[in-house]
Amino acid sequence: MTILCPLDFSAASAELVAYAAALAVAMGAELRLLHVCEPQEDPTGQQPDATVFAPCKDRMQALRASAEDAGVAHVHTGMVRGEAAPEIVAEASRQQADLIVIGAHGQTGLTRFLMGTTAEIVLRTAQCATLLVRAPLPTA
Repeated sequence: MTILCPLDFSAASAELVAYAAALAVAMGAELRLLHVCEPQEDPTGQQPDATVFAPCKDRMQALRASAEDAGVAHVHTGMVRGEAAPEIVAEASRQQADLIVIGAHGQTGLTRFLMGTTAEIVLRTAQCATLLVRAPLPTA
């Protein structure tokens, strides 16, 4: 079994990895952590090179170590460039993922209406099961 866990490196990412790792351990599954670097406009008009991934490598390795510390036997990491939702769905297909564990950030209002959320698009378009995990609400 393969679980894909897309990460945006938000504050909730560590909790999401802990949740996905617990599922992977319980199911004896392989865990694949994925970060999508969304395209950004370069004022010079040049295509950014592989250095766009450099700042993400340390974060990804820390999250990988966290999953390994939780007891996941097989943890893989990957970073791709593109629009988040389609890249997540494509990666799930490429890796023949059985489950996507993705975080929900609770986006509401006009932004959600106009754009949808990455998690909602993945939920609607992925060919495998998708588990939407909401981060705990902050306490007052």
